[in-house]
Order: sequence, then C-alpha cells, then structure tokens
Amino acid sequence: MATPFSLLKMVNIPNKGRGLIAAQDLKAGQIILTESPLLLYSASPLFSPSPSLYCHHCFRTLQPSQTFSCPSCSNYLFCSQKCLSISLNSSHSSWTCQTLSHLQNPTSPLSEKPSELQVQARFIVAAYNLAIHTPSNLQALLSLHSIPNDDETDAIFGAAKFIHSLISPFCPPHMNFSPQLAAKLIAIERANSFCLMEPYSPNGPQRSIKAYGIYQKTTISNHDCIPNACRFDYVENGEPGDEHNTDIVIRLIKDVSAGSEICISYFRINKDYSTRKRILMEDFGFVCECDRCMIEASWNENENKNSESDLPHVIFLSKFVCDKVNCSGTLAPLPPKDGEKSNILECNFCGNLKVDSTT
Repeated sequence: MATPFSLLKMVNIPNKGRGLIAAQDLKAGQIILTESPLLLYSASPLFSPSPSLYCHHCFRTLQPSQTFSCPSCSNYLFCSQKCLSISLNSSHSSWTCQTLSHLQNPTSPLSEKPSELQVQARFIVAAYNLAIHTPSNLQALLSLHSIPNDDETDAIFGAAKFIHSLISPFCPPHMNFSPQLAAKLIAIERANSFCLMEPYSPNGPQRSIKAYGIYQKTTISNHDCIPNACRFDYVENGEPGDEHNTDIVIRLIKDVSAGSEICISYFRINKDYSTRKRILMEDFGFVCECDRCMIEASWNENENKNSESDLPHVIFLSKFVCDKVNCSGTLAPLPPKDGEKSNILECNFCGNLKVDSTT
C-alpha cells in the first residue's frame, strides 16, 4: 500500500541526478512514502552452512512448530500456507524452483564460489523470474540508475557471464536473456538495493542481513550524512501472510519546507568521516559534499572533536542517534496526531521509543 506520491516531487538536482523534494511543507514524524518492493530476495548464500530461519516469501522469523515447505524441492520453507501459495505463483514459481535446485546441486560450479557471487545468482534468478511473470516490473527495475566505477565493470560482467551460463539452459528461448542483461541487473542491484535486517538483540551479535529489496521510488532518495528523513521496516510485524510487512516506510526526522530535498542516510549516521567516505565511494561511487563532511574533512586526526559540541551536526547526532546497546540506529518522531507533532522518538534499528526532552 503506497503512500500518495503527491507529498513529493522527483526533480533533477545539480551534481546529484534525480532526487526527491517536498511538494509542500511537511512536519517531523510525517510518513512521506510507504512502498512495496519491486523485487525481494534472500541474502543467504545458495550453499549456506545453516538452514534459513526465515520465511522465503515474507522473511518473518519461522516458528519451528509451523512451517510449510515447497512441495517440489522441499528446500524452501514458508511461515504460512498463504505465503506458500502466493510464492508458488510469483517469487518461487516452478521456473525459479527448478533453476535454484539446479544451482544448489552439490556438483554445481557455484558451490566453490564466494558467498557474494552465490547471492548475486539468487538475484539474477529473481530478476529473470520477474521478467517471465511480471515484465512491467522488470522494466521498472531496468529504469533505475546505475553507473558502475570503471574498475568494477569487468568484475560485474565476469560475474554476470558466469551466472548466466549456469541459468541459460533453463531460460525460455523467447525471453532473450543475455550476459549483458545480467550485468546491467547486477549494476542496478549494487546501487539500489536496501537491506532487511535480522531482529535486534541488545546482547549481539551485530544484526545480519536476511534479505535485500529494491524499491522503485525510495531508491530515488539521495544521501546526506545529516538526513532529514529515515527509513523504517517492520518485517516481523503483522500476521503471517500479510504481504505488506516488507514495505519500506520513509518518515521525516524534522520539519521540511516545500522545495527542500528529502535525503536519507545510506547507513547508520554515527559512522566517522573516513568510514563514510570509503563506503560511499566503494558501494555508491561518489564523494559526499554535505555540510557535515565538509567540516569533518578539515579535522586533524588528533583534534578533540567532542569540543565542537555547538556544531549543528554534533547536536543532531546527540539527539537522533539511539543510545541503546548494540544499536546506534536513527531516531525519528512518531507520526503527528491531529496535526500536533509527537515528542516520542522511535529508533529505526531496534524499535526503542524515547521521549524527546528537548521539545
């Protein structure tokens, strides 16, 4: 169930490309976008040493006493009969089942390949399946922005060529799948996928990724190291079979005036400058020039950064970074009620609620 897109406008932003701006004045806590994924696929390698703990359709945690397996391969488990039925007619179609079973054969060349390549193979199968069953969604996927770095191009095409060679014997001849298409899809996936995480635990370990999703509108949001919006997901919420539990929700952290750009952070906002710079270049291919980065780039390694407590971004971090153990997620106000802004902040990582004492 998508939020009306009338709150936002897609525009071309200098030196950034496409982005989203507020179409009207918006309030802190306001939900500006709720979107279902174009494509959703497991982050588990094809040859994982341990069985999946999640429903292969909605990615909720499985309850051992109530699981349903694929009737053809028995390799994939579901949390409800409804999830199984939906999946057999969509994401785990007979073609997907046959192809994944082939790729997971112990003699498969993928068995000795790195986990990253195995997950990419999952993605290509999911994308090809999208082309077979919902071609319009594949076209939407192919419309997304991706410009790999020059040093990535050969590696991407090499992976695509290898994966396609394993899948092509099962591809319908009329679909015209090719290594070139697979390479374009991998480049798009690298630049546009969002992680769906395991449930938070204060005792660790760090949360792992259980699935990746690609969201056509959300991915247009540009990055800022001091964002004015953040993403929430509620994968474990709702009843089994409720397809909207993998929707992504974008909620404002602070008031945004009409015409201002809506930005999210592509990672947790407490990371230091050098780490942010490395991730953005390696994973997204750009150098951030936000106000925070411009300030922190000028700091010396031995400079006492805590002494700069009056800087806007330091104040922002002290207010909107969750202080729960093993978390450091981003806090955003709950949605306004009757036009009044909430003074309750919710963490997008652990779900903790906190009273904003500054309001």
